[in-house]
Amino acid sequence: MNNLDLSVPVLSRGKHRSPRKGACFMEFASYLAGEPWSDHPSCTHPLLAGVARDVNDCTTDSGRSRLAPLIPSVIGLTPDDPHVVPRVTARCIQHALPVVSQERQYILAVALLVGEKQLALIDGRAPDDIQPESLAVLEAVPSATKWARSFTARSRRATPDFARRTAPRAVSCAVEGISQACVPDPDDRLYHLLLDAIAETKAWVPAPAPAPEPVTREVVRFTV
Repeated sequence: MNNLDLSVPVLSRGKHRSPRKGACFMEFASYLAGEPWSDHPSCTHPLLAGVARDVNDCTTDSGRSRLAPLIPSVIGLTPDDPHVVPRVTARCIQHALPVVSQERQYILAVALLVGEKQLALIDGRAPDDIQPESLAVLEAVPSATKWARSFTARSRRATPDFARRTAPRAVSCAVEGISQACVPDPDDRLYHLLLDAIAETKAWVPAPAPAPEPVTREVVRFTV
């Protein structure tokens, strides 16, 4: 791997067998973390790593170099707090919902409502208590929100595994939707989506334990 130029990382789409074939965002992260070469390293929370892979692949070649300085910031972000998955998912959907196609709006509105119910359950709140940021984007797409509320209310199927299935699919749908949206700045939107996902994950990393205070030993003086 000594041919890997870390001074100015050149990112490219997809998975690569070795640095000679190129590297994506998370493959560079695995290298910097001292892990085996992989786009699924253990140094980063799985959902955040998925966000990074999706953003890397959906950003244009001209805009991808802007992502490189963010690579070190995902290393070591592996919180296991149950808030992480629904909150990171919500952040990604909040970026995407107002600008993606109508078909994607319906899908993302359902995922957002399901994730918000999970958050309410974790926090001990009422199931229909939605975060203000999520409520604002849902109100921006009333048709999709009305349909999503009806769908989630009448669904009698077993709830799928949100962390392993729903969240990764929703994140991918959000990122791909932004890249294909009729907006003048998709790369910039994807960059800030990744920034928010990193910040949200970092917020749930446990604070380091305080260092123990030094023991002060009392000096006993003897007189003769």
